[in-house]
Amino acid sequence: MEFENILAQTKGRIHYITINRESKLNALNQATLAELHTALTQAFSNNNVGGIIITGAGTKAFVAGADISEFAGKDVDSGRRIAYDGQSRVFDVIAGGNKPVIAAVNGFALGGGLELAMACHIRIASDNAKMGLPEVTLGLIPGYGGTQRLTQLVGRGKALEMIMTADMVTAAEALQLGLVNHVVFQDDLLPKAEEIMNKILTRAPLALAAAIRAVNDAHADGVNGFDTEIEEFARCFGTKDFKEGVSAFLEKRKAEFKGE
Repeated sequence: MEFENILAQTKGRIHYITINRESKLNALNQATLAELHTALTQAFSNNNVGGIIITGAGTKAFVAGADISEFAGKDVDSGRRIAYDGQSRVFDVIAGGNKPVIAAVNGFALGGGLELAMACHIRIASDNAKMGLPEVTLGLIPGYGGTQRLTQLVGRGKALEMIMTADMVTAAEALQLGLVNHVVFQDDLLPKAEEIMNKILTRAPLALAAAIRAVNDAHADGVNGFDTEIEEFARCFGTKDFKEGVSAFLEKRKAEFKGE
């Protein structure tokens, strides 16, 4: 399928999604979010895809935020719909996906851009990256899960400081805070994301999906994550991949997982 605002291609078992609005610093308008929903759901349902890497076109920005021009003139009900649709159709789809998603953060990741990166399971940043949630400068708060995911990643106090001051943090600061997993030179950004993804793709696919569900339930309202872990652990025993993994371990050979 051809997209206007993103680039989507699969190489090997990795599906690459690039926000392709470089002249707009890859800002997320509604059309881009709709295309992201389509690209993500297709990738998650494609048995040939093992994982997804999301990045932005160019070197200046991953995603510099939402397209604020689309917010002008909107009322309370419209604002609620914008946040709900964005969260349910894109950001929660990523976070709850059955395959690993890595954000390769090149340059600015602000507002909806940082929220997009935080929805991913792993974040790699280039050394020129700057991240923040500046919504209060517009009389808003983050609406795509930012208040929740930033708190989970960096803690309540730092999350409130970043949100209320609207200050950006550097890549080095983000690494120290636990907001990103790794910081590398710009030219090494995609290779580092691919290195991590390729290592992940040697592991059992069904176990990866189970791990994502269990970790997500650590923060799910009204859910006991320990119970989820027990159930997901038990289900793994019914997979062919489990049998293959144990056999390979006992036979001192490399496991060949098939996601079954």
